[in-house]
Amino acid sequence: MSSPIARLAVFCGSSDGTDPDLVEIAYNVGRMLGDQGIGLVYGAGGRGLMGAVSQGALDAGGEVVGVIPRFMVEREWGRDDLNEVHVVETMHERKALMAELADAFLCLPGGLGTLEEIVEVWSWRQIGVNDDPVGFLNAKKFWDPLLASLRQLVDAGFVHGATLDDLVVAESLEEALGALGERVRST
Repeated sequence: MSSPIARLAVFCGSSDGTDPDLVEIAYNVGRMLGDQGIGLVYGAGGRGLMGAVSQGALDAGGEVVGVIPRFMVEREWGRDDLNEVHVVETMHERKALMAELADAFLCLPGGLGTLEEIVEVWSWRQIGVNDDPVGFLNAKKFWDPLLASLRQLVDAGFVHGATLDDLVVAESLEEALGALGERVRST
């Protein structure tokens, strides 16, 4: 049976970080998406985990759609060998177009920009602006400290427990795609 996810938006770091395993994991995520016929929507970066995930998808013959702000193109931070590249003016337009193009969101390891992106689309889901499911690939338990902080926000009454329960957290891509796919089916 094919996945209910036609295109998955992936947020991840534009640098390699300090753990080379995370670069390999990102590459394998892209490769598995391509192998399963799930299109990758991402920020069009050519370096770091962004470069790895896109290369994996391209190597598998998958569809890769990049969305990048003009200032990043001018700094030569993007790739021009993707199936589609959309150049937008602002970071906000980038996220809005990615949300339009994708059926679900998955966060791989990354920094402040990665966190900002996933939290914004997750908050959109919470308030009903977008109904696409959101998840974290918790490879090597990378997101455990953040997840503990999110639980603390629930305990302190600033986030509803249902909002946290709606978040997909998975240690493998297969598990993440299954849970995100179930949420796509139910919307």
